Amino acid sequence: MADDGKTEVEFAGVKFRGGKIFIVVTALTTLGGGLFAGFEFYKDYMNMRAKIESYTAPDLSGFDKKLSVLRADMNALQKIEKVIEDSAIQTRDEARVIKNDLKGEIVRTERLVESIERRVKGIQDSTRKMIDKENDRNDKIRERIQTRMDNLDDTLTNKMKALEKDTNDKINKALKNPLSKLQGGG
Repeated sequence: MADDGKTEVEFAGVKFRGGKIFIVVTALTTLGGGLFAGFEFYKDYMNMRAKIESYTAPDLSGFDKKLSVLRADMNALQKIEKVIEDSAIQTRDEARVIKNDLKGEIVRTERLVESIERRVKGIQDSTRKMIDKENDRNDKIRERIQTRMDNLDDTLTNKMKALEKDTNDKINKALKNPLSKLQGGG
């Protein structure tokens, strides 16, 4: 059985999956049933034949008619034996054709699966490349934004320091101005 959950049977070096197993099982059971019936009939015939061949007829003239009937039956059985033999040969040939057809179908299916696997791998590879390219692009954008933010932060810090220094200078200048003391004291 395969790991993917699908039923798989291997017979004579050939793997069968899914619906093909049903076809093979149906063909094999039909073939097996036909062969079993044929062989059972043939076995019964051979047993009957052995009994008939081992039979020694008594020297009775009234049995000649019965012997001619028995010979006719034996001829009929030989004809049946020939039909069974022909049927077994035909069944064997049909089984070979089915086997060859299944092998061809399996090979076509395997080629199709391999083709699909190659296409999927190609799609996966191109998708990975696109994702990697997009990640690289995003990393560059992130770096540029971070650099701009750092520059803006430095600029704002410098401007705030300059503003603070300018404001402190103006306050100190205003406090040192002699006029500011007069107004406050007066």
